[in-house]
This record gives sequence, C-alpha cells and structure tokens, in this order.
Amino acid sequence: MPNSGSRSTAPDVGIITTGHDVADARLHKITAALQHRGLSVELWGLGEAAGGPAGAEIHAGPRGNLVQRLARTAVLPWRTKAKVVMTVDPDMIPVTRLVTTLRRRKMVADVHEDYDRLLADRAWAKGPAGLPARLIVRAGSRLAAGADLTVVADSHLAPHEAKRRLVVQNFPHVSFLAPTPPSGTPRAVYVGDLRASRGLFDMVETVAAATDWSLDLIGPVAPSDRDELEVRIEKPDLAGRVRLHGRQPPADAWRITQGAWAGLAMLQPTPAFVEAMPSKIYEYLASGLPVLSTRLPRQTRVIEESGGGVLVDSVTEAAETLRRWSADPGELEKLRDHALQWAADHLPATTPYDELADAILDLLRGSE
Repeated sequence: MPNSGSRSTAPDVGIITTGHDVADARLHKITAALQHRGLSVELWGLGEAAGGPAGAEIHAGPRGNLVQRLARTAVLPWRTKAKVVMTVDPDMIPVTRLVTTLRRRKMVADVHEDYDRLLADRAWAKGPAGLPARLIVRAGSRLAAGADLTVVADSHLAPHEAKRRLVVQNFPHVSFLAPTPPSGTPRAVYVGDLRASRGLFDMVETVAAATDWSLDLIGPVAPSDRDELEVRIEKPDLAGRVRLHGRQPPADAWRITQGAWAGLAMLQPTPAFVEAMPSKIYEYLASGLPVLSTRLPRQTRVIEESGGGVLVDSVTEAAETLRRWSADPGELEKLRDHALQWAADHLPATTPYDELADAILDLLRGSE
C-alpha cells in the first residue's frame, strides 16, 4: 500500500511517468541503483505491476487514450508523497515543478531522449496537429533546467544550462545480462522498442532472405506497425521463424537472448537516431553477441573500434552477412571474442546510475 503518513515515513524517491511501462529497462536500472544505496522507491507508470522492479512499490495501470494521459499528467505529481520526485516525461515536468515547489520537495528531471527530434519521426506530430506536443516538449526542456537535478542520457542532450546537470548514459547493468555462447540453430535477437524507423521491417526481411536463421523480437511493437508486421511474419517464407515476445522486464528480456548467435541494430538515419547511441549496442557487446548494424555515426565508431560486429548498408547485405555467419561460425566466434574483450576494457565496472543514486542521496541530505 502507498505510504500515506508524515514526510519521514514517505518513500525516499518517487518515479512518476505517464508514458513509460514499469518494465522499462532504464526505470529498472535507476531503481536498482537507488535500492543499492538503501533508498526506498515507489514507481508510478504503465503496464502490469509484475513487470516493475523488484523491491519497489509499484503502481501500474493501462495506457489509455490521450485524454486519460493528460489527466494523469495533471494528477500524478500530487499523488506521490516521496521526498524526491523524479519524472521521465517532458509533459510531466511543468506540474511536477509546481507540486514540488509548493510542497518543498526535491525534483529530478530525467531527459533521456532528444524529444524535439523524436517528434520529427512521428507523423502525428507534424503540422498544426502536432503543435501542442512540440510546445509541451519545449516548455518541459526549459523547466527541466530549473530542477534540483537534471539528468540527461547523453552529453549532446538539452538542457545544457541546467543548474545541476548529470550525464547518465545507458550503459549496461551487468546483473540484467546473461552472456552465453551460441547454441542450437542460427538465431538473431533484437531488444528494444519496435517500429519501422528502428529497422523493424528491415530486420524481418533480412531474416526472410537468410533462410537458416530465426529472429526473436523482444519489445513493444508500435501500434501503427503491428498489423503489417503480423501479416508479414505469417507468410510462408517466414512462418514460425519470427517470434514476438512483447515488452519484458530487462532480466527476462536478456534471458531470452541466451544462446543467440547475433544481435541486430538496424536503426534508420532519422533526426532522432543520427546522433543517438542505442544502449542495445553496448548490451550486445557485453553479452558477447556479434552486432549486425546500420552505419549510423556513433554505432559505426563503436563497432569499428570493438571489432565486435559488421556494418551494413542494405537488407541484401545484411542477409548475405547472416548467411556467411551460418556457413562459417568461426567468424562469429572471433567477433564474439572481440565484443567481450572490448566490453571488459571499455564499459565501466560501475554504471552512471550509481552516480545518479549518489546525487539523489545528496538531495535527500540537503532536505533534512
């Protein structure tokens, strides 16, 4: 049950979101780091409570429609009694700033994507219909700069003028990963949100043309792409070879990858992704999964430096690569060795989430 007593008995940290499932990997990583510092956490979000981080107090519900999301955005910041309130949605920042100011609580704003560029990828957000969303995102970015702590997932993300700004990159949380050597028949995996701009149909067509391979897609499919995807994977050339697992808590997601032969990352060069560095690249490398990736700038640098994958420019080239790997598993073994070695040499033993937990501890001490 929610804590409802005095401030001293309130949760240390309340994470509130109207747009993220409680199974979201970043929410699990943040919660794990906070709990490791002995802090109590409550999480308000979407989905099923069973998918939330273990040990946290979870409040989860259905996504609902736009009107319901707007209502939750207005109400949710008032419902949490936590001493530090953390929001991960730009549309929640204005009300959360107001509530935490009135209640003299501390606020953390987590900015983990370039929301302006992300909206440029969404057809619904273009033109007059998308103007409210664009205005909310820009207002949220300005107000995030005034939070007690502003967390960004990458150094290029705004706001740069925040009074206290901390970069918390999406590096792997090792306890969620499950590195194992490849086993069984050739199998590729993808972990993350699924939509056309993230390479969904390119991955499917790659496997369609590499007939020895199957594909596990682990993550939520965008509603706009689901019908087309389901029709495509039931066609005879793919039937039974593409499996949809939906959103999974991170430990469960990476458990599904055990025994896989390769990880796919075929993001398209959209405004949102050109500057981005997907966390799945790091996670694939740390899991010993050779990476098959498109040539986005930052992905290219890491894959070339690590020697843990192959870069491709087309579905045809990607399928040829998979066929070569299944014909010569020795090449995959070399890529796996390079991936694991690079991850051991370059990925931090302690994640930036530990720095975030320490920063929140400082906020709590300052509020006593």
